[in-house]
Amino acid sequence: MHSYWFLMEQGLDKLEDARAVRQTVFVEEQGFRDEFDEIDPIAHHLVVYVENTPVATGRVFPGTGGEYIIGRIAVIRPYRGEGFGRIVMENLENQARALGAQAVILAAQTQARGFYESLGYQTDGEVFLEEHCPHIWMKKSWLSTESGTDSLDNTQHTV
Repeated sequence: MHSYWFLMEQGLDKLEDARAVRQTVFVEEQGFRDEFDEIDPIAHHLVVYVENTPVATGRVFPGTGGEYIIGRIAVIRPYRGEGFGRIVMENLENQARALGAQAVILAAQTQARGFYESLGYQTDGEVFLEEHCPHIWMKKSWLSTESGTDSLDNTQHTV
């Protein structure tokens, strides 16, 4: 069981720990070359910490037609399978709702499809390659009557 806390900021330059987690997972472990992009300055980035160690991250940004896009979900190896990916997703979804999202979409690595399905996502399209890795678009919608008033805090929690 781990106590954790998190921070969310707009723009990657304010959260170097998000950059470090993504570098470790996507570049060093998975071999992606184009990890950092023009979306980073406008996206809201979340970092989850255990004590003062960054263990997970993700981002959310506006798409089109009331959709927000979640991506770059990463958990460092020693903390995988302990619920931190779910924590990242739930908080990014809350942020998207607070910003007025009617739905969220993401390009899931196909090996993580089951994880996203467990969170209520459904596939939305065919498998495609991003760099060398197969991905599939997935979507989760909310009823338009939901208020989206869930709030984020960076107090300490326990998993």
